[in-house]
Amino acid sequence: MRRQIVALLLLALAPALLAAFFHPRRPSWRTDEITVAVAQSWKDALWLDARPRDAFEHAHVPGALLLNEDEWNDLLPAVLDAWNPDRNVVVYCSSLSCQASRDVARRLREEAQFSRVFVLQGGWEAWEKTHR
Repeated sequence: MRRQIVALLLLALAPALLAAFFHPRRPSWRTDEITVAVAQSWKDALWLDARPRDAFEHAHVPGALLLNEDEWNDLLPAVLDAWNPDRNVVVYCSSLSCQASRDVARRLREEAQFSRVFVLQGGWEAWEKTHR
């Protein structure tokens, strides 16, 4: 009987683990992801939009700078001018499933040696939902 209980528990655990890691509305396990509310509480945060230029030009977080991988070398100097080590940096892209913000955040940490870089959970979609 005990083996059957353990087998059932293990069988139930597999889909739960898959959902925890792959479901689009999963809770964040990453410590570098923050919510809109947390990001907005930082009054002097540097907001960076990792989406393509046309999406940025259509709409973006007020005061955000564009920094995407396609134009990295051209856009990085403006970001470096606006940044200082005491500022939190918030990078966002389109949505929760968008990878661009994570890629830009990683490059900022590795190549530009930024230490306080965070990814906005839910991206532009989350921002829009809180500002309608």
